[in-house]
Amino acid sequence: MSASAFNWTPEVIRAERPAADIAVGIAADGVASTIEVEAGQVWRSFPEPSDAEVDAFRERLAAAGGAVSIVGASLDDWASPTRRRTEEERLAFLVPQLRAAARAGARGVRVPFGQPGPELLRLAQPVLDELGVVLYEEIQGQQTLDVPAVAANLEQLVQLDDPRIRVLIDISMLMPALPPSYLEELRRGGVDEELVRRLETEWRAPETHRAVIETLREGRVPPAVHTLFMNLLVRFGRSDIAELEPLLPLTSGVHLKFWDLDDTDGRVSRPIGDIGAALRRTGFAGTLTSEWGGHEWLDADPATTTRSHLDLARRALAAASVAAR
Repeated sequence: MSASAFNWTPEVIRAERPAADIAVGIAADGVASTIEVEAGQVWRSFPEPSDAEVDAFRERLAAAGGAVSIVGASLDDWASPTRRRTEEERLAFLVPQLRAAARAGARGVRVPFGQPGPELLRLAQPVLDELGVVLYEEIQGQQTLDVPAVAANLEQLVQLDDPRIRVLIDISMLMPALPPSYLEELRRGGVDEELVRRLETEWRAPETHRAVIETLREGRVPPAVHTLFMNLLVRFGRSDIAELEPLLPLTSGVHLKFWDLDDTDGRVSRPIGDIGAALRRTGFAGTLTSEWGGHEWLDADPATTTRSHLDLARRALAAASVAAR
């Protein structure tokens, strides 16, 4: 069980103390002993983290009783606004981050699902093997396996069958209902009440999805909540665990994504139990990371919130384990 330093993003933005100090504090304060970090947040020398900066961070984290699980990497596909990087240039952009992750003692680095593509994966394989790190492709939110590009990428991963290239599932794909705190923000922002009520009671219905798109196309989203509204089309998923079955044999990491801690009808705990039970059948031995996305609209203490979520997650996983016996 890990905690993501992403949960502390509001503190990073306020910049009252360095991002590396905030990340080390997660372990020092006893929130979690293993943490997932974002390379672009903790290392000022990013995208080519210096050995000295990486070493200093690793040593400070170890002194606090902590270690890095996964490093969130970046793959910038464009050398300029008009020129896309070649595959060799894309690899050259990624390799310093792979080396930094290995130096930090991480299991590997995380990139968006499908972004590397087959040629970059082929070029990266010997580097991953040399460094002993894993490249995780993260699938999340509204991504589904019935989309041709997603299905094709999964097939490529199956064909590669390389233990150094694996999937990370974000359980934002498995949302049975929307977070109440989010719906309240939409209401306060002036989104049509009829649509909010539909989102509240019929989140997974295809008709609700069509209503969201129509509202956007017709310009009926108040400007103040436009960015927040886009979560409905990107970050919030409506899949069932059975639909993720083809991913499970390749999965070595999970983001236990949550938005708030309102667990009415198991809206937070049920997806955790579902993914835990499913992965139990595959012999999963990877990382389970608490990742909080609700700081986008909630002003809450990240340490307290993450501790509470980790406690909830442990209970949900334990219950799923008992049920499976």
